[in-house]
Amino acid sequence: MLVSGVAADKNTARISVIGVKDEPGIAFRLFNLLAKNGINVDIIIQSVGRSNTKDISFTVAKTDLQDAMAILNENREVLTAQSVECNENVAKISIIGAGMTSNPGVAAKMFEALYSAQINIRMIATSEIRITVLIDEQEANRAMRVVHDAFSLGD
Repeated sequence: MLVSGVAADKNTARISVIGVKDEPGIAFRLFNLLAKNGINVDIIIQSVGRSNTKDISFTVAKTDLQDAMAILNENREVLTAQSVECNENVAKISIIGAGMTSNPGVAAKMFEALYSAQINIRMIATSEIRITVLIDEQEANRAMRVVHDAFSLGD
């Protein structure tokens, strides 16, 4: 079976570092700063540059959110950020299985199930064994059910 399970993680928060300079080294400075302080990040999205700036969004565990926000706000100038924002009301839903990226249609099937349930996707991350989406936390249980049903996973 290609998809062997569905998992939810409600212990997650999204951080967005807004309006950083669109230049080499910004992502390194940002994530090195967090790593040196023992903060793990998961899903990462960097926007396309516009007006010589870009936004970088990523997820952290809720337990790391306060520390991460303090560190980022203390270093806003070094990071060239216009602002740092967070959202604690998010959850990650993942499908797990072998060969995810080499089998066309797996991600589309997951996205279709969420679309059919009118659940909006905020961020997406993929690997060979996992496809993860970030959604509103209040939708997590329903999202688990519809994705579970889409892949006909047993009870």
